Amino acid sequence: MQQAFTARSRYSKRNSAKEPIVKIDKANAPFLSVIVPVYNGEKTLAFCLDAIAQSDYSLWELIVVDDGSTDRSAFLAERFPALVVRSAEQQGAAAARNYGAQLARGNYLFFIDADCEVHPDTFSRMVAFLQRHPEADAVFGSYDDAPKPRGFVAQYRNLLHHYVHQTGSEEASTFWTGCGVVKRSMFQKVGGFNPQMRMLEDIDLGYRIRRAGGKICLAKHVQVKHHKEWNLFSMIKTDVLDRGIPWTRMLLSQPSGLVDDLNLQVSSRLSVLAAYTLLLLLASGLLMPKLLLLSLLALAALLQLNWHLYCFFNRKRGGLFSVGAIVLHWIYYLYCGVSFGCGVVLHWLDNRQQKPFVVKSQGEASWRTW
Repeated sequence: MQQAFTARSRYSKRNSAKEPIVKIDKANAPFLSVIVPVYNGEKTLAFCLDAIAQSDYSLWELIVVDDGSTDRSAFLAERFPALVVRSAEQQGAAAARNYGAQLARGNYLFFIDADCEVHPDTFSRMVAFLQRHPEADAVFGSYDDAPKPRGFVAQYRNLLHHYVHQTGSEEASTFWTGCGVVKRSMFQKVGGFNPQMRMLEDIDLGYRIRRAGGKICLAKHVQVKHHKEWNLFSMIKTDVLDRGIPWTRMLLSQPSGLVDDLNLQVSSRLSVLAAYTLLLLLASGLLMPKLLLLSLLALAALLQLNWHLYCFFNRKRGGLFSVGAIVLHWIYYLYCGVSFGCGVVLHWLDNRQQKPFVVKSQGEASWRTW
């Protein structure tokens, strides 16, 4: 008879209608290699590692890879039950995760970002999902609905991320390293993360896993608390330069093209079109006032396409927050359109010059034990 143990979350009362008690087959419970890359993350790393140490799941090892930090990150990591290694210089998160994977002993590599705090049952929920879905080669979760930073932009950004993952397809087309597991065998098969990539390395890994015939799943109840502070400038810079443009170029280079999932859902694409239509009609209305009436149709389309999201904002943070979040969300759609347009142009130039989209190499990593 199978043995099992039960774990309850401190958040289970709040989410009891959606999150069942976690049951794990203890006899076949896997050993997890938890890998945390960090670069100058002393403000959040202690929260991350302390939460891991208090996990209600005990079969894990912790590997912290300091990517050439100039702050006290490596020193803080040494206070915890972890193998701490350090790079002589910054090589990027992809190289750091790869080195952690080389040192790992587990059959499952569990990647956690240094600004993420696991719940006591995050590991248990992930293991339970893996046992229910043994065919999954990679699984990732989401941020929770209670982000640590209290700033308006940070709350909006993290709640949006939570909502997108909670409404995504369980059979995913990509991967996420904020809280994600990969089978060691599959990780080795596809060659790990691309160390040449300083951004989107997790998405690239997901695409290669799928091309290799692997299955990637989204486990919505596997959640972490995000500690990252956002402001308007950092959000736009990240979304446009670090994600939007390179992701568009990457997508257009994939045989599968655009997929209807997560940030790429059809409703999001239609919302970008509606946002630009609204902006155009409002501007034209200064010369032709009758066009202002047509702008109401674009406004209604934006509200309809995102109604469930805006209701979610209202439930979580109230009406005043929701009004501000709606305006910020429309700005988000406008600069997403800019990102996509720039990405398309750069992709066209790549094809014209017969030059595939690649990210310049940052050199080979040189690692030493702290």
